[in-house]
Amino acid sequence: MEHILSMIGLAKKAGRVEIGEEPVGAAARAKKARIILVASDAAPSSARRAASFAEAGSCLLLTIPADKDALGSCLGRTSVAMAAVTDIGFADAIVKKLAALDESYRDVSEQLAVKAKRALERRQEQARHEKNLRRGKKRGEGRKTK
Repeated sequence: MEHILSMIGLAKKAGRVEIGEEPVGAAARAKKARIILVASDAAPSSARRAASFAEAGSCLLLTIPADKDALGSCLGRTSVAMAAVTDIGFADAIVKKLAALDESYRDVSEQLAVKAKRALERRQEQARHEKNLRRGKKRGEGRKTK
C-alpha cells in the first residue's frame, strides 16, 4: 500500500492531483479527472458525492484501502477523504499497483489501460500534426493546377 501512496504523493508534487471535495468536483465537471480516489473510512455522504462527481465527469471511482489519515499524509495534509488524479499516466500507474495488490481492481485497470492507450495515440497524432504545420506541408501540395 505504501507504493501506491507514494505514487499519489509523486503525482501531487507534479501538480496532477486535486484534493478535497470542491476541487475534485470542479476537475470532474471539467472532464479533467481521470480517477477519483476515496478513502476507505470516508463518510457515506462524501462517498456518495464522489460517485456523483465520477458520473458527471465520466471518470473512474475507486475506494482505496487506505484511511483518510494515510491518504492525507501522502498528500501533505492531515486528513483527505477524496482526491482526483488528472494525469492519465499517473492514474494508470496507480490503478496497476492497486490491481497487483487486490484482484478486484483488475477490471478498472484494464479500462484505464485502454483510455491511456487512446490518449497516447491522440498525443502522437497531435505531435505529427504540429510537425507538419512547422514544416509548411499543405494539403494539396502534390496536385497540379491548371
